[in-house]
Amino acid sequence: MNTRMRRAAVAVAAGAMAISLAACGSAEEAGGDNDSTATAAKGDDIKVGLLLPENQTARYEKFDRPLIEEKIKELTNGKATVDYNNAKQDANLQAQQVDTMITNKVDVLILDAVDAKAIKNSVQKAVDAGIKVVAYDRLAEGPISAYTSFDNVQVGKTQGEALLKALGDKAKDGQIVMMNGSVTDPNAAMFKEGAHSALDGKVNIGKEYDTKEWKPENANSNMESAISAIGKDKIIGVYSANDGMAGGIITALKAAGIGDIPVTGQDAELAAVQRIIAGDQYMSVYKPYAPEASAAAEMAVALAQGKSLDSIAKDKVDSDSAKAVPSVLVDVTSLTKDNINDTVIKDGVYTAAEICTGKYKAACDKLGIK
Repeated sequence: MNTRMRRAAVAVAAGAMAISLAACGSAEEAGGDNDSTATAAKGDDIKVGLLLPENQTARYEKFDRPLIEEKIKELTNGKATVDYNNAKQDANLQAQQVDTMITNKVDVLILDAVDAKAIKNSVQKAVDAGIKVVAYDRLAEGPISAYTSFDNVQVGKTQGEALLKALGDKAKDGQIVMMNGSVTDPNAAMFKEGAHSALDGKVNIGKEYDTKEWKPENANSNMESAISAIGKDKIIGVYSANDGMAGGIITALKAAGIGDIPVTGQDAELAAVQRIIAGDQYMSVYKPYAPEASAAAEMAVALAQGKSLDSIAKDKVDSDSAKAVPSVLVDVTSLTKDNINDTVIKDGVYTAAEICTGKYKAACDKLGIK
């Protein structure tokens, strides 16, 4: 494990202590389910499948995977094994990966769906094979047993409110562009809902896009189209649903000679934090991955061992195909240049040295980032 992952692992203990304590309670107190005794006989010697959706966004390989694997090892005294794969934004490939997990007889599956609707049949196949499914980060369709993510409507609302704050009394002096995420991701619809709840009636939305596969290059192309359609002198801000797209958007803005307008983001990627320091991006949404990853691991291990989720999952969430799914929803924070020390640095996601390289050092010094 590299230095960053050791720090992030520490954040699991610090950032998700309440969840961890709750799970310890469930491990000691749960029981009484009809199938608990037979399943729990597996003890710590369990096999967990982990399927993540893509590697375009830095978070999955740098944070989610190692944090989940580390927590599973911790919960099972190092006896559990984790079978991992990444679908690289290919829904058909992910369906094949689920089939492989079934063939390999995993005891439980943690699944972050590429396409939440398309994966429904695969979830059903896993459940039919006796494998319970924890939906991770995105609410997959089908008979899932548990779910953990962030309050995704609140994420979009946080972004929209930040954009309004940045625009101030000039919010209706021009037009904004809305760059939403992929239509195959149910989270994108929730981000959009939250953003509209904050922005509608308070800004003029000149152009709005659903960005195929969340790809920065697609956001870049959409932004170029928006600039041509609206006119560069009339665009006063951009709602971007995540940091990767924000990077593509900002490249297009600079190429058109548009500067000093607020652009939102999400995920607190290192490049985005540096853009925030430099003044190119106004904000990101900091989502502490440690408690989300910890919750997924807690629920997966409990399900594999036949234990109750009652003391772990305090929320209930509905999908189109499953009702009252036991869930853990994690709070988020608006990340701006003013709270970098208190968020990503304090939680050990990045060090000041990692952020304040070369051309960013002077700006870091001015902001007191250390």
